[in-house]
Amino acid sequence: MTARSESEPLPAQRSLPAGVGEGDSNPLDRERAHLTASRTALRAMRADAESLDIRDVAANWVNAEALAAGIEARIASLADLAHAPLFFGRLDYLHTVGGPEPDAAEGPGDGSDRNDRNDRRSSGGGDRDRGTAEAQQAKSRPGHSFYIGRRHVHDPDGDPMVIDWRAPVSQPFYRASKKDPQDVALRRRFGYTAGELTAYEDEHLTDPAEAERRTSALLQAEIERPRVGPMRDIVATIQPEQDEIVRSGIEGTVCVQGAPGTGKTAVGLHRVAYLLYAHRERLTRTGILVIGPNDSFLRYIEQVLPALGEFEARQTTVESLVARPDVPVRGTDTAEAARLKGDARMAEVLRRAVRSGVRTASDVRTASDAPTTRTSAPPERDQEPLVVVRGSRRWRVPAYEIEEMVRELLGRDMRYGAAREALPQRIAHAVLTRMERAGEAPDDRVQDAVARSAPVKALVKEVWPTVDPARLVLRLLSEADFLAEHAQGVLSSEEQKQLLWTRPARSVRSAKWSAADVVLVDEAADLVQRTHSLGHVVLDEAQDLSAMQYRAVGRRCTTGSATILGDLAQGTTPWATESWDEALAHLGKAEAVVEELTEGFRVPRDVIAYASRLLGAIAPTLTPATSVRESPGDFAVERVSSPDEPSGQDGAIVAACRAALRKEGSIGLIAAESRIPALEAALSAAGLAALTPGEETSREARLTLVPATLAKGLEYDYVVLDEPTAIVAAEPDERTGLRRLYVCLTRAVSGLAVLHTAPLPEALTHSSP
Repeated sequence: MTARSESEPLPAQRSLPAGVGEGDSNPLDRERAHLTASRTALRAMRADAESLDIRDVAANWVNAEALAAGIEARIASLADLAHAPLFFGRLDYLHTVGGPEPDAAEGPGDGSDRNDRNDRRSSGGGDRDRGTAEAQQAKSRPGHSFYIGRRHVHDPDGDPMVIDWRAPVSQPFYRASKKDPQDVALRRRFGYTAGELTAYEDEHLTDPAEAERRTSALLQAEIERPRVGPMRDIVATIQPEQDEIVRSGIEGTVCVQGAPGTGKTAVGLHRVAYLLYAHRERLTRTGILVIGPNDSFLRYIEQVLPALGEFEARQTTVESLVARPDVPVRGTDTAEAARLKGDARMAEVLRRAVRSGVRTASDVRTASDAPTTRTSAPPERDQEPLVVVRGSRRWRVPAYEIEEMVRELLGRDMRYGAAREALPQRIAHAVLTRMERAGEAPDDRVQDAVARSAPVKALVKEVWPTVDPARLVLRLLSEADFLAEHAQGVLSSEEQKQLLWTRPARSVRSAKWSAADVVLVDEAADLVQRTHSLGHVVLDEAQDLSAMQYRAVGRRCTTGSATILGDLAQGTTPWATESWDEALAHLGKAEAVVEELTEGFRVPRDVIAYASRLLGAIAPTLTPATSVRESPGDFAVERVSSPDEPSGQDGAIVAACRAALRKEGSIGLIAAESRIPALEAALSAAGLAALTPGEETSREARLTLVPATLAKGLEYDYVVLDEPTAIVAAEPDERTGLRRLYVCLTRAVSGLAVLHTAPLPEALTHSSP
């Protein structure tokens, strides 16, 4: 491996593929020249898109709006981001890569960028296999060099200057090795400082004299680079095992069990970018959704996809996903009530309740569109609840026949609303059958008219009444008898008491709904009418979801696929999942492949080793994470001896924050919720301003005060952790508290300082996980 920067003497020119930089004596200058030319080409591509005139192109205003939106998205994707290098690597192939083949599916834009289409010849499945095969074709003449970057850039003649990282020809940049060079002679990584190309590092994969190193210096530098602001992409540092997940096919669901620092969130977001690239037309039609644990987390990750040129994925939380305007969240549950409401058994209780209003035809009065009175009705009318008048004829349908229709619809396990819509047509068909037997010749219009007739509507209203999901859940949580009727054999009497509201609400609007209640309403709504399914859903921090929340997410991808991201050791809810098999079953994706990431790239070696001491108590079946980082990190555990003095715990925390602020990067002060006011006051008295989670850090404001409950998914260069025992004690049970502590300990990228006055939790004092 060869690495050079401006401060080092340049090596003798190694042999490169023919035509690549011939005549240049300084490789770094040559690469800078290519970067400048590529930026110029990108600006020209954007100017071309901005100059498009579509006034006379669209057939109507709807098409015009859609086309304009596509062009706007394309212009946005062609932005030259100052903080994101246009390319980060180069591949020199031994042989010429097979010629590109145009792809029929185009991305957002005007469709004139033929090289973008060439670059997108991979789309997973058969298309991906075809693209990969082309990329591996070799011919007799010397090979090509390709610059790998965040998006495709071509020159005025249409020749590629930068290849999209998602293209098949780019894949060896992430996966090639000395053992499997994949026809790559040289892999070059570039180093940047303040946007300027300042270094490069070469790996000669087919040179037997060059030893293979586990990690590159530039890769390590990029991973350990101080981070200020929101989460950034990892497109330049994706590892082989991560790339396999990113590029896996769209048809199957993938579950990633990732230890802290393994990049599971970044892998999920880059998978979104890859799928949009490879299946743009399909996902533009069906939709793609990213679900995170809270709004702070979403604000933290919101810039990753735009930096990769993708703007089509919607981001939300589970709470927002199931939110309904008629069911505002204004209440909270006890831990036990929330656990029960999230239990999968509630699905059966709701199913029974939804269907409880269906009645037999013999229980309803006669429905007729002819004027009549009960006293004048013939005795047999009681067994014929439906009478339809057509002209001078009366057509009767007996009760037993309608009951057979109802039983058949119930037996098909259709959605309640769909079955209700089908019942009038079934009844109308029975009437038409009688007409035909009498010698008439009714058509479909007659059947539709009968189905819409007043007697049929009245009968359906009584036999199969409408169900309002919110009102149904309101009854279950308010009326003990109604709950007992439908929970019999499913929930114990004690569990039923836990579910019931202490003060029943009078109406849906006045009820103090909790977040768990809204999930129940969402389940009931799906039992009535099928929830719309998306093409792909990414669910992050999935370990914290209840069974009913998993079902809510699964309903959004019944006909699509999903990427599930999480860490069982970081489950901090009372209902946190114990196994991925169980979680995937609730999602309706039992066939999903579970991949485990255990090599950490973010958390320093000493920090992850310290946090892993807790695994024996919180997740004994998981493999402890290892760190590939050579730096052990800044790590210290200090017990404050005089906590009651002004210079005690609060003073020690302030001093630790000041010390961290003298270093480069972001700082997170993490503490139990009860400690936040005191620490906020101490920081203010010391003249240190602190941001809240979700606020974007900058070079002027780098310190964030983070409640332990909001730390999940966030990361900071330096973390100051206050009172581990208080963090554990704030949770309803010790295991959940230790899991919360595990999350907090692993938020550090460069250094961790743990300050405490109370003794540390026993599990943390053990020397090994």
